[in-house]
Amino acid sequence: MIRKLLLSLLLVLALLALAGALLAAEWQRRWQVPLAIPDDGFVLQVAAGDSLRTVVDSLHRAGILAYPRVALLYGRWTGADQKIRHGEYQLEREITVEQLLLLLQSGKVIQYQVTVPEGITLSRTLEILADKEELVGELHGREDPRILELVQPYAAAEGLFFPDSYHFTRGTTDWQILQRAHAKMVSVLEEEWAERAENLPFETPYEALIMASIIERETGLPEEREEIAGVFLRRLQRGMRLQTDPTVIYGLGDKFDGNLRRRDLRDETNPYNTYRHKGLPPTPIALPGRAAIHAAVHPADGEALYFVARGDGGHVFSASLAEHEKAVRKYQLQRRKDYRSSPGQASSVPDSSRQDPQARKE
Repeated sequence: MIRKLLLSLLLVLALLALAGALLAAEWQRRWQVPLAIPDDGFVLQVAAGDSLRTVVDSLHRAGILAYPRVALLYGRWTGADQKIRHGEYQLEREITVEQLLLLLQSGKVIQYQVTVPEGITLSRTLEILADKEELVGELHGREDPRILELVQPYAAAEGLFFPDSYHFTRGTTDWQILQRAHAKMVSVLEEEWAERAENLPFETPYEALIMASIIERETGLPEEREEIAGVFLRRLQRGMRLQTDPTVIYGLGDKFDGNLRRRDLRDETNPYNTYRHKGLPPTPIALPGRAAIHAAVHPADGEALYFVARGDGGHVFSASLAEHEKAVRKYQLQRRKDYRSSPGQASSVPDSSRQDPQARKE
């Protein structure tokens, strides 16, 4: 009798062991089954405050996660359910439940990028940010009070934001990107100003920034930045007018139709008309990059006081007005058909460094 009972108990234990083994095997199979991710991947959005159950349920409803209970039980057992981080996650094919939970704890969310090119204006920068659909728009134009407060003590915000590529996650605001751009400009300007050359005609870093913005707009070839800077700085030191088209164009604003006319160069009401007003314009005219800022505080030595575009992106530099007028006649008054003011780009408007011989006479 006892023997039969022992045999029965052993049989029950064997059946339980077999059932446990089969159950464990099934759980292991479900654990290792890849999520049903489409060929082009799947973007999972985890909102702030979402629980693991919320995420798992959404994946199950979408047909991505076949066994939600496996993920929930493992998440609770390991504490992963308390560590998930919100954001957008890119789920790739063949990802398993374990890899999913590790990803949700890592915070490796999708990164987007917005590029602010060198030489554009603040208004154009705000347009670029507004066009980026992953950014949340908060700003209301360049006169937004937050912008003006950010750049204090300066009365104008132009030029005070660093042109660069900025990475961000969905939900970031345009205001946050602009704050980062301003902080970087302040940092770069401080660094370059601290290492500036001697005997510059600038009293403040802001004046150097104004000059850098002009250099940025005038430069067709990167290797000419320091030489162009040298021309402008020598003109300042000698009390000559800068006489540069980009400042006039900036002052014209929306009135500029792509054609800079002689009457524009003679307009004394335009405070940015450096053909009529001596010294630097009131503010920067664009967002200069580090190279232009470096050139402004490290100008090339030389005697040149003038330059004119050749039409291939580069310039001819002259030390005398007579040499300059000769270059103007050669390169500006008889322009080549493929004339361009910068490398690789045809110019459909007067070149930004075109010099008017009559306006040039001091």
